[in-house]
Amino acid sequence: MGKKYKIDFDLLKFWNLFKADKKTLAIYIGISIIVGLIVAFSIPKRYKANIELAPETSSNNMLSSISSLASMVGLYSDANPNGDAIYPEIYPDMMSSNEFIVSLFDIKVTSIDGEINTSYYNYLKKHQKITWWSIPAAWVALQITKLMQDDFNGKSTEHKINPFRLTRKQYGLVSAVRNAMKCYVDKKTNVINIEFEAQDPLIAATMADSVKNRLQSFITRYRTNKARNDLEYMEKLFAESQNDYNEARKRYATFSDANNDVILYSVSSKREDLENDMQLKYNIYTQVAQQLQLAKAKLQESTPAFTVIQAVSVPIKSSNFKKIYILILFIILGFATRIVVLALKNKDSLFSYNS
Repeated sequence: MGKKYKIDFDLLKFWNLFKADKKTLAIYIGISIIVGLIVAFSIPKRYKANIELAPETSSNNMLSSISSLASMVGLYSDANPNGDAIYPEIYPDMMSSNEFIVSLFDIKVTSIDGEINTSYYNYLKKHQKITWWSIPAAWVALQITKLMQDDFNGKSTEHKINPFRLTRKQYGLVSAVRNAMKCYVDKKTNVINIEFEAQDPLIAATMADSVKNRLQSFITRYRTNKARNDLEYMEKLFAESQNDYNEARKRYATFSDANNDVILYSVSSKREDLENDMQLKYNIYTQVAQQLQLAKAKLQESTPAFTVIQAVSVPIKSSNFKKIYILILFIILGFATRIVVLALKNKDSLFSYNS
């Protein structure tokens, strides 16, 4: 068996070295403070806007009530007691999809100082600030992208982005938006919290409100899809039945005017047939009109309502990691670096190995 060595560290000697090294330690800390300040003020400011809303839920569904109660006490959690294919718990996944994010690119945004007035796509491409230490990496990535010729969709603009086939640049922008946009759902109350982060406070608030509107539109289209199809069908039937009734009434009126003084049985029979046909068309017309009104009412009933609990507002303070914390972190780093260097320079006198 090999020998075991015990490493001893002379703490008292190291303490004496540390007390004698105050001047060098101060230099290390001073340099750390300067570097920390440079880093802290080089990071672009980011602002976070948020909005809270609650979707309409079915209050007369006993299963939903039982499920909510059971979820609160931890027995089970039925994410979708109403049998709805889109429910609040999957809103975050839906919002992170390429289709949803690409739909945000055409939104018009304006910076708080008014100097930027463009689409959100162009804002991401041309008006993003980066740290000075990221410039070399960004330049290298740009050159690699040019060499690889990855634009397999052709020279596309923000109006022709295909979510199914994104270019490398477009995928990078989509990923950036996905990281900037967050959606949280309270499983007990179904309250939805939407957060959006941007380098401009007004743009952050604009995009948060736009995401809320897009989400509401998407859910409304889904929930009212069948009702809208039914309404379109009833409107088509109503137009056809109205036209049939008008045609039948014209035929009856024309025949009656032309045979007003004729008392032949055949004429009377024909008039009676036309009158019965007109009455039949009228009955169908009135029934379809009633069904049309019911379809309109059903569409209104199917349209979900969203209650805004907390409206979006332009943020005042940035959401960056506080500068004082960055400064403290660099001071600790400078202090630790000097301690390690001091220990390594005097390792022969500070460390002893005993078998």
